[in-house]
Amino acid sequence: MKLVFRQHAIQRMFERGVTVEDVAAVLAKGITLESYPNDLPYPSALWLGHAGSRPLHVVCAENSPENERIIVTVYEPDVALWEAGFAKRRAS
Repeated sequence: MKLVFRQHAIQRMFERGVTVEDVAAVLAKGITLESYPNDLPYPSALWLGHAGSRPLHVVCAENSPENERIIVTVYEPDVALWEAGFAKRRAS
């Protein structure tokens, strides 16, 4: 599947020191935490994976007809917002 990076994702990756290889590793070996099937123009999802020992969240949309994953944003989850393991949001 081809990865397509939105400008926002590229900017955040640069700011956060995240590489294309890091994103590809999250999507290859990570897990889907949340699915957003009604997002437009394509359904999207929040993924959790690791680049080495660094946890990362990747939000991407699935453009299945074109065999593309559109990377919307990438970030290191905040311990104040996520429970240990970064797979579940903390109750507010």
